[in-house]
Amino acid sequence: MKRRRFLKGGAAIAAAVLTPAIGAKVRSARADDVPTAPSGFPVRIGIDAGATVGELHPIWRFFGYDEPNYTYMKDGKKLLSKLGKLSAAHAPQVYVRTHHLLTSGDGAPALKWGSTNAYTEDAQGHPVYDWTITDRIFDTYLQRGLKPYVQMGFMPEALSTHPENYPHDPPADKPVFPGVGFSYPPKDYGKWGELCFQWARHCGQKYGMAEAESWYWEVWNEPNIDYWKGTRAEFFRLYDHAVEGVRRALPKARVGGPETAGGPGGSFLHDFLEHCARGVNDVTGATGAPLDFLSFHAKGSPQFVEGHVRMGISHQLSDIENAFTVVASFPEFKDTPLVIGESDPEGCAACKGPQNGYRNGTMYSSYTAASFARKHELAARHGVNLLGALTWAFEFENQPYFAGFRVLSSNGIDHPVLNVFRMFAKMSGRRLAVESSGAVALETILKTGVRVQPDVSALAAVDGKRLTVMAWHYHDDDVVGPDALVDFDLRGLPQGKGQARVRQYRIDAKHSNAYEQWKTLGSPEKPTPEQYALLEKAGRLALAEAPHSLAYERGSARLRITLPRQAVSLIEIEWT
Repeated sequence: MKRRRFLKGGAAIAAAVLTPAIGAKVRSARADDVPTAPSGFPVRIGIDAGATVGELHPIWRFFGYDEPNYTYMKDGKKLLSKLGKLSAAHAPQVYVRTHHLLTSGDGAPALKWGSTNAYTEDAQGHPVYDWTITDRIFDTYLQRGLKPYVQMGFMPEALSTHPENYPHDPPADKPVFPGVGFSYPPKDYGKWGELCFQWARHCGQKYGMAEAESWYWEVWNEPNIDYWKGTRAEFFRLYDHAVEGVRRALPKARVGGPETAGGPGGSFLHDFLEHCARGVNDVTGATGAPLDFLSFHAKGSPQFVEGHVRMGISHQLSDIENAFTVVASFPEFKDTPLVIGESDPEGCAACKGPQNGYRNGTMYSSYTAASFARKHELAARHGVNLLGALTWAFEFENQPYFAGFRVLSSNGIDHPVLNVFRMFAKMSGRRLAVESSGAVALETILKTGVRVQPDVSALAAVDGKRLTVMAWHYHDDDVVGPDALVDFDLRGLPQGKGQARVRQYRIDAKHSNAYEQWKTLGSPEKPTPEQYALLEKAGRLALAEAPHSLAYERGSARLRITLPRQAVSLIEIEWT
């Protein structure tokens, strides 16, 4: 399709990710081709299957991305089919969120951009609704067993107070940052509310009231930065009209927000909760506004130092800690379901380049395992109801293989990080207390990250006669290091003597890692069909070894594994 000039804006967002550099063949800064030192260090991890600390909430089951029009393209549909399969077996429903569902345009995709043209106006200023593209997006989700996490945004051109600053046909290979026409308030809040009503009513009619009411309906995105160019009071007004419109069409719909950037976003989250609890509703004039779930974003802050990436896990977890503190200070919202609406190692998924190559390999996957476990700990510490932590990563259609984007797959080939979610999907039941001699204390991670000794620990759950343990060996610095020689001391198993069945899945340089396979093949820009088949196979979740028996006696057993730096293992133990 024809493209015109790119409208610049929101440059600050680009700074949230490592400085991108252009290059089709991107290699991680980590020297993966160099073998780790043969010696290792011992770690003892103790797990008692009888020492439960609460339900293991499946917080991992939310995903999102900027570019809605990738949804129904070839590799977009392929990836969504894989995400839909995560809902099977032990895993519950998976939800998907995307930007630009109400943005004006012709539906042509670009980086950090998309459009549906859902709302226009005729010559007399009367609304014209067209749900063709939004239906196509939702149809694609539902056909694959997924449900929408509906984002009501951004502002249609005909409603924007700054339509003259609206992007048109931006180049497909350059990000469209916010701060332009779609980021502004509506010229008519009544028309905005009616747009939300018409959309929700249409969804109820097309998909059924019960189905549409089972989705999450959230208002806007990051209103404390360039995605919202109005005042704070104007955003609360936008929220009130959107929620009233949805609830008028779908009385039992779950509505929420505000999806602040940077955890609480300064005082924004506090003021939003104050509005929902005690403010004057702009539509009804009554006190407060409905809030069925609340949301904020938390990102890490990596750096490039001494020739390698140093992750910023402390920054992300501190964002979460600060937001949880705000939520817990409101007794009326402490039990409200909470979604970390974007929860990632850094900001810009659509920024690529060699310095972001760590996203291709095991650094990203081990970071994900270690950080998700700490989200559970932080929620328990503050007593908040953590429903989900949404991973803002998808795929970029027709881009080079392993280009350094933050994605789950590349040209239909799965990245190692996708296999972490396949591991999470195998976990269920009650969360267990874990004691690890190799763990870095949560307080230390919050203050300084994982900068001295590595973090070797686990997340564990028991479900009937099935114990699952996700173990990781993580360090903020993307450099080689010695293996962890992990000795699991398992307790709370059946009394007497018996044999349990053990399966160990692994993500490391040799398992569940299409990126390493791609490099072995010479980093082909256009893999042959035979090479593509090898990459597909390498991208699947793989066993580290053949399933085997584990002897237990008087409720105890020992299991030993070698866990390389930045590796993740999922151990399943089942008994009769």
